[in-house]
Amino acid sequence: MARIEEYIPLVGQAVIDDLRLLSERLKGKVIQHINSTPVGGGVAEILSRMVPLLRELGVDTKWDVIKGGEQFFDVTKKFHNALHGRPEVIAQRDFEIFMETSRQNIESVNTYGDIVFIHDPQPIAIVKRKTANKWLWRCHIDVSNPDERVWGFLMNFITHYDSAVFSAPDFSRKLPIRQFLIPPSIDPLSDKNKELPQEMIDFVLRKYEIKKDKPIITQISRFDRLKDPVGVVEAYLQVKKYIDCQLVLAGGTADDDPEGFKVLEEVKEKAKNNPDIHILLLPQNDIEVNALQRASNVIVQKSLKEGFGLTVSEALWKAKPVVASNVGGIPLQIKHKYSGLLCHSIEGASFALKQLLSSPAYAKKLGENGREHIKNNFLITRHLRDYMLLFLSLYYQEDVVHLC
Repeated sequence: MARIEEYIPLVGQAVIDDLRLLSERLKGKVIQHINSTPVGGGVAEILSRMVPLLRELGVDTKWDVIKGGEQFFDVTKKFHNALHGRPEVIAQRDFEIFMETSRQNIESVNTYGDIVFIHDPQPIAIVKRKTANKWLWRCHIDVSNPDERVWGFLMNFITHYDSAVFSAPDFSRKLPIRQFLIPPSIDPLSDKNKELPQEMIDFVLRKYEIKKDKPIITQISRFDRLKDPVGVVEAYLQVKKYIDCQLVLAGGTADDDPEGFKVLEEVKEKAKNNPDIHILLLPQNDIEVNALQRASNVIVQKSLKEGFGLTVSEALWKAKPVVASNVGGIPLQIKHKYSGLLCHSIEGASFALKQLLSSPAYAKKLGENGREHIKNNFLITRHLRDYMLLFLSLYYQEDVVHLC
């Protein structure tokens, strides 16, 4: 794990000094994060990097995970899809299953933090334990057009929190509590994002029999229907008619996502053993993900819905040209034709991919612009600052918090 001083060459001494100043004001406070899984997905990835850095800065930070069985996670996956606006059949029994598991967690999870920071819908009901401590609810998903029945159910709990946090302005909802806009971030010194020697990149390509003499298009994502991996295959097949290239679909599954292996099988069926389509299940192998991104000519993120899309920031940080859907938090990261290309359909993705593969100088410029945009806006040091300011704001009613 990188130490806070190692970020100075990337962000400057002043940024680290500001973090230390903020952390001093949080001395004596215990921050407790609670989510639904220790591995898999962006929430766990962010917390695994952020919690140690907060501790190093002197902020007493803990991380706890709720328990849930197969039925519970089947239901929360339905909730996840429905909140993104995808049609789901949700029965009254689903709400009952959610509450049965929630009651067990309410009884078993010790909410000892001065600030209890709940992430996403799975542990939302634990707010029933709220006493004199401060409670935050962090929504990492796109709720701009949610299923109103599910959203109404969650509102029974959201209103008990002190504040809510969203990733993008469009996700904000009318709430009786204060709201904050804090986008996610990547850690530039993590295994997934740090610089790699060419020997490591070549080793990973050989391991998965990916050729170096053909352009590589890559999507790194969990095998999730909302990431539309089948649509990526369709877009690739259109590009393949004009440019001899390869497709890499790589990712893992999350502990709280029961659909992952079903989607993986759907993708394999669509690919039909095409030797130029590489479908890789990479559970928690960040070095290999890093290598695949760095080896790629173009990165694609063709999500149908997206809370933020950390894989976009990861690719841009590596100065790679990106084609991504114009959904969720992706437009915060990509300014169309400046730091990447946005698309709205399979045909649009195909056109953008052909454009970048045919114009390497243009692709290179987009990647360079993208890296600078990520450096200025979406690195973990900015995220640490925003969270510490958020924590301090819970103890002040005014809009301005004086730090000195």
